Amino acid sequence: MLTLSRRYLTVISAFAPVFSKRVWQHAQVLLVGAILTPGRRTVTAALRMMGLSGDWHFQTYHRVLNRAVWSSLEVSHILLGILVSTFAPTGCLVLGLDETIERRWGPKIKARGIYRDPVRSSRSHFVKASGLRWLSLMLLAPIPWAKKVWALPFLTVLAPSERYYQGRRRGHKKLTDWARQMLLQVRRWLPNRKLVVVADSSYAVIDLLWRWRQVANPVYGVTRLRLDAALYRPAPPRQPGQRGRPPLKGARLPKLKQVLDDPQTEWRETTIADWYGQGQRTMELVSGTAVWYHSGKPPLPIRWVLIRDPQGAFESRALLCTDLSATPLQIVQWFVLRWRVEVTFQEARAHLGVETQRQWSDMAIARTTPALLGLFSLVTLLAHQVGKSEPLPVREAAWYVKRWPTFSDALAVVRYELWHHRDFHLSLSDPDVVEIPRSLLMRFIDTLCYAA
Repeated sequence: MLTLSRRYLTVISAFAPVFSKRVWQHAQVLLVGAILTPGRRTVTAALRMMGLSGDWHFQTYHRVLNRAVWSSLEVSHILLGILVSTFAPTGCLVLGLDETIERRWGPKIKARGIYRDPVRSSRSHFVKASGLRWLSLMLLAPIPWAKKVWALPFLTVLAPSERYYQGRRRGHKKLTDWARQMLLQVRRWLPNRKLVVVADSSYAVIDLLWRWRQVANPVYGVTRLRLDAALYRPAPPRQPGQRGRPPLKGARLPKLKQVLDDPQTEWRETTIADWYGQGQRTMELVSGTAVWYHSGKPPLPIRWVLIRDPQGAFESRALLCTDLSATPLQIVQWFVLRWRVEVTFQEARAHLGVETQRQWSDMAIARTTPALLGLFSLVTLLAHQVGKSEPLPVREAAWYVKRWPTFSDALAVVRYELWHHRDFHLSLSDPDVVEIPRSLLMRFIDTLCYAA
């Protein structure tokens, strides 16, 4: 029977009500096996790590993913609640929204599509990738023992291409439709917290940002804005006796490209505390409010911010925020946190085996990748149980100095705690010698011999 330390059991047991008693026992085995396993995160690898490679009832563990009745959405709800209470109990909640491609091949993977590879592509070079497209929502929260903001995934959905829906009863749902539903769901979970969503230019869509603002407690968006966007003054008040439709917008404002090139523009130097992980950097900002409007779309009040690098190292860009009360500095600080989402995707591939799973069942595919991304947040929570009482060890070398723990250190701490809780005994004759059961020693040897 699987046993866990008390401080880990406190966190993991919060998810038990989502599963039946029997499924929960098998789910815990897969969870711990996925944490301990290096390399590929297949069910076989997890069972082998847990010493169950000889269990002839292995299909019961596969059924946790491809057949068992449990709600991934409810797991996301519980995970978000723990993350918020642990790392962001008060104040504004900043969320990162972005999509990633899980490179997969095979005719049995029905939702597979051909997409632009965001990592290998550039403005002048287009690279296609075959795989699954996932849209992930992450909590951007400071981790006390890491001294940095981490992007912690809690809700991930599969967003297939339009071709997948051809010949199906269900119509195609765009990325912006998924984004709208995901944020409205989070608003239901957290009705009283201020939510700010940071996303790239793909989500700079009037309909989407407008819908987020229409809920009782608005969800504010921060995205990049085109320099040629059509901006207007607010609509003038309706005059007494005025006939016809009320105006939706006022006079046309100069394009941001003109403001950027205008020598009369008054720029304000501002120090950004953490510019894309490169420390402090002085940038020049100018800001204003406007109504972003296109024919047939609702008018969207925004605050725009132009950023210019006096050293010329970074390209000038424009940002928008639907929270008109936010300061330009706050908007820029929110936006630069978005790069942490890309860091999380990279860490999940490097340390949690994303893109190495081999499920073919539709339900298993829909559950496994969100579970592995959620495992990033769960490992962070488990490491926090250690980090809040003692400093986390940092792995470094004489030629590689690292001041604060990274995710690889957090994962190592969690693995150490899980292994240390096993049945180790001190030798009676020599207290410096630890007696390890032969079965456990053989698992260690097998893991090292087959490690990639």
